Amino acid sequence: MDAKKDQLQSWVGRSERAEDTINPTPVVALTATLDHPVAPVTSGTPLPPLWHWLYFLPMHRQSEIGADGHAKRGGFLPPVPLPRRMWAGSQFEFRSPIRVGDRVARTSTIDDVTTKEGRTGKLVFVKVRHEVRCNEAVEPALVEFHDIVYREAQGPDDVVPPPQSAPSDAAWRREIVPDDVLLFRYSALTFNGHRIHYDRQYVTQVEGYPGLVVHGPLIATLLMDLLRRQLPEADVASFRFKAVRPTFDLNAFHVNGRPEADGKTIRLWASDHEGWLTMDATAVLR
Repeated sequence: MDAKKDQLQSWVGRSERAEDTINPTPVVALTATLDHPVAPVTSGTPLPPLWHWLYFLPMHRQSEIGADGHAKRGGFLPPVPLPRRMWAGSQFEFRSPIRVGDRVARTSTIDDVTTKEGRTGKLVFVKVRHEVRCNEAVEPALVEFHDIVYREAQGPDDVVPPPQSAPSDAAWRREIVPDDVLLFRYSALTFNGHRIHYDRQYVTQVEGYPGLVVHGPLIATLLMDLLRRQLPEADVASFRFKAVRPTFDLNAFHVNGRPEADGKTIRLWASDHEGWLTMDATAVLR
């Protein structure tokens, strides 16, 4: 295992660059998917926070796709020999607006690789730093840290971590019905082939989940969308979220929010139909 750790550590510092243009069509499409009235999107319109995920899409050839629908291991990301991959969380600094019409470049770097032993076996955490620059600017408009966790396949004797109760003092609350169409549309918009989000036979029989898994980034986007619905003029400086518990398509769930006393901090969280915390997040306004 030490040799494998050393091999994975050798990926730290590896970098890649991608370029794109902030075209309006994905903005219109996600607007419709989140059930907002659709209106023309003009050049110069700022992207809402997290909507940069509609760009820099992973254009892997079909022959490069692995059994789980992701690209095969060992390209930019390290070749972690564990079958289950999940988006564990992210941290963002929104330094300046990204606007429709901008030419954008993203530099991605493997920031850290950590191997741990958890209650359900081996875990590997990979942290990726993304910097997005607009129109050849020197300073990034957005800095994002993306936390990925790899784990072993679920076994019949695995100990499931105890759930956490979600806060009960939400000032804002919205019910979300994660039907197949919503999950499909978000997968399509982000060109995400991960089968846990649309292939019920695969997700239940191979990965051992009870239903389709709601995308972590979709839940995070819905949390930020809740903030935008409540505070349309808010200028978000930073945001972080942590996935606490998987959310499945079997039941409706809620996105919740509460402004804190300082007037700048917004506590956000998602909760399932039983009231368990599934995602914990914080936004800070300028």
